[in-house]
Amino acid sequence: MTNIKDIIVEDKKAFPILKIAGELGANHKLKVFVVGGFVRDLFLNRKSIEIDLMVEGDGIKYSQLLADELGVKKIVPFKEFGTAKIPYPKMEIEVASARVEDYDLSSRKPKEVKYTDIFGDLKRRDFTINAMAVDLLPKTFGNLYDPYNGITDLKAKQLITPLNPDETFSEDPLRMMRAAVFASRFNFEIDDICLNSMQKQASRIQIVSWERITAELIKILETDKPSIGLIILQNTGLMKYVFPEIDIMVGMEQPKEWHHKDIFFHTLQVVDNAAKLSKKVDLRFAALVHDIGKPKTRRISKSKGFTFHGHDDLGARMLHKIAKRMKLSNDLRDYLVKMTMLHLRPIALAKKEVTDSAVRRLMVAAGDETDDLLTLCRADITSKNPERVLRYMGNFERVEKFMQDVVERDKLKAFQSPVRGDEIMKVCGLTEGKKVGAIKSAIEDAILDGKIENSYEAAYEYFIKIKEEFC
Repeated sequence: MTNIKDIIVEDKKAFPILKIAGELGANHKLKVFVVGGFVRDLFLNRKSIEIDLMVEGDGIKYSQLLADELGVKKIVPFKEFGTAKIPYPKMEIEVASARVEDYDLSSRKPKEVKYTDIFGDLKRRDFTINAMAVDLLPKTFGNLYDPYNGITDLKAKQLITPLNPDETFSEDPLRMMRAAVFASRFNFEIDDICLNSMQKQASRIQIVSWERITAELIKILETDKPSIGLIILQNTGLMKYVFPEIDIMVGMEQPKEWHHKDIFFHTLQVVDNAAKLSKKVDLRFAALVHDIGKPKTRRISKSKGFTFHGHDDLGARMLHKIAKRMKLSNDLRDYLVKMTMLHLRPIALAKKEVTDSAVRRLMVAAGDETDDLLTLCRADITSKNPERVLRYMGNFERVEKFMQDVVERDKLKAFQSPVRGDEIMKVCGLTEGKKVGAIKSAIEDAILDGKIENSYEAAYEYFIKIKEEFC
């Protein structure tokens, strides 16, 4: 049996925890193993952010004992599954009893949990690369259990299920999305038999909660090249259920000036470009949805072939319904709506002579998301014509340089009329209402258009000048 003690010892963060876990198991006559992703990442030379422990016995009872050793006062138990989380500050720890599960076809939650040994536990894992375990007991510390040849599959960079994939994916359909996540994260190929099974069972993803589906989609967006996982979702038929607004983009042509005539593959290129430019997953999500309004606004034009007038506005409105369905946070929803609504405006400015007032208006609209909006627009320039790219980027960089003026941005970020509503009501003898808002807007427009300075004195003088039009 292979021993990988030396590899584990090199992990200065995890090794002390694993040593304590094994010694505790020996003291209580329990077999204890570290399993799953932690073991996989050891061989991939990746640092894990969490430790999954498995015990042959009562996992919850052992969790409390380990928590006491680590100085953690409370655990988070899940009694129906025989698992518990230990909120340890240095590293996330989850402990599970070795178990096998029986499932009902209508739910991914097991209807029955039976306790077993290490071999029974490993066979229920999603992929062979995650079906490995390392013994933590002091006398056998570092012994590797790899009954399904996970090491071989790691070297071959392939994803295979320990059991028949029809059984594996049917029991827990979320594993199909995890296949896309791992393929994208590690640049692995999915075994053909597994791919065929995913295509057959794609519709079963509908029994999974939207919270879990969204979480896996975000994991795909977090990878270096999200298009790998997104293409897998599309090719297996999962995208139709996971994100139908993206699924319908496939095969929809757009004007030939763009690098990808197909809206779907253009979108994937924008997502990958955004991933190269930023680690921010919200921005990558915005890249994924920025053109969701195109399929519904697509029209045939004699001169351009196809047009998508208003797709920015429609896409922004669609996102309210999408966010509700996918259980997105209100903050993420609002961010995606803003980015989708504004994503054409910097490009439009880049195509023509840039004016200060137009840039100021865009900065006020973008607010704190100005930098992200510029990054999205850079990612969105995918033309196959080098001269067009140079022309766009030349003017676009002028827009970007102006926007990056910190002093100007700070002045405009919370921009509003220097003459406040109370004063307008007092001078005009008005109560709160649309007229007060119209006057404030007129003053703000005058500042943004450069007609008056952004000062109280200039704004008040202008207010007196125009007030008769409103009061």
